[in-house]
Amino acid sequence: MSEIIIRVADPDKDAQALRDIYKPYVEETAITFEYAVPTVEEFKRRIKHTLEKYPYLVAEENGKILGYVYVSQLGERQAYAWAVETSIYIAKDQRGKGLGKKLYEAMEAILKKQHVTNAYAVVGYTKKPDPHLTNDSTYFHEKMGYKKVANLTDCGYKFDTWYDVIWMEKMLGDHQVPAKPFVKFCDIK
Repeated sequence: MSEIIIRVADPDKDAQALRDIYKPYVEETAITFEYAVPTVEEFKRRIKHTLEKYPYLVAEENGKILGYVYVSQLGERQAYAWAVETSIYIAKDQRGKGLGKKLYEAMEAILKKQHVTNAYAVVGYTKKPDPHLTNDSTYFHEKMGYKKVANLTDCGYKFDTWYDVIWMEKMLGDHQVPAKPFVKFCDIK
């Protein structure tokens, strides 16, 4: 039996595979509200930008990337340095196998070393059965310890449908005063 490896994404090596995983999410689902599939070059840029401050991790088995997770700062202002928004994408044929949990656990361990205290998931939500969106992401985040803290009604429009967005929150650390300084990802590797 092969082993799943969680490692840091390499922009040049992994951009195509990550884009390939992301593409059906854009074209077939309302999980992402992005309308056009980014180019490989755009994916490289996004990975590099994220790695300037935060982890961008992939799950790999036998050299094949099965999924990925990354975070971004919740807001632009300095006071948001301890709060992040999470994003996770798993290859369609790999869902339901525990990869999301492995990726989130690895990511959260790093975020704690960075002194990040709050993690947020911004999740598309449907009020009724929908061919483009299930509420599986909500259920996944609940299993990972996230709690719903906000519901934005009909704020995302895709596939001629209005979708809610829910915000889910998980505390990763104590809110000390003074706050421990934020540590860039490149400084903890």
